[in-house]
Amino acid sequence: MPKAICLLSGGLDSTTCLAVARREGFECYALSFDYGQRHIFELEAARHIAKALGAADHRVTKIDLRLFGGSALTDSIDVPKHRTSGIPITYVPARNTIFLSFAMAWAEVLEASDMFLGVNAVDYSGYPDCRPEFIEAFETMANLATKTGVEGRTRLKIHTPLIELSKADIIRLGVSLDVDFGLTHSCYDPAPNGRPCLACDSCFLRAKGFEEAGVRDGLLDRYEL
Repeated sequence: MPKAICLLSGGLDSTTCLAVARREGFECYALSFDYGQRHIFELEAARHIAKALGAADHRVTKIDLRLFGGSALTDSIDVPKHRTSGIPITYVPARNTIFLSFAMAWAEVLEASDMFLGVNAVDYSGYPDCRPEFIEAFETMANLATKTGVEGRTRLKIHTPLIELSKADIIRLGVSLDVDFGLTHSCYDPAPNGRPCLACDSCFLRAKGFEEAGVRDGLLDRYEL
């Protein structure tokens, strides 16, 4: 089985993406990040998901992006409880660039040529590092930056199977792959026990997706909401 690094936040997109990678025959190495995010509960979700979906390995890397702040997820800034125009304050500067760099390093060690990232550019918050242009540029850079790439042992491909899907389509895909969405976590501002706020942008997009897909969100049953 070819090896693939799968970025796993614990949300429904990255979980579905991991399930897609498994369906396509990859041995999946899940990578999550403790980066000082206020919604740290997502890491507990990621651990359960990696086990449930049979990841060969799951590692959690600690990077404290609170050092720079600049985001409602890593600084003392309130998480907006309504949709805003433009790039929202929940954007974390350079987050996907940093995450993909770590994934690239692990892929080089494993001599893996594939990485999976659950970014979406349809029902999303407008983050610049979720766009196809960014993914293509990073992939080009990655193949110039590694020893295995220069020596021709790997040719890195970043798979983004969800990038052109609506949130409802992602949920339908996950259901077809037997994903337990009750294990996932999306809220940017959860209670200490993980109970979602149901009002932040991420909660809004999640609820919209389940409504349009005609599927009951298992997370609501978990918290009796």
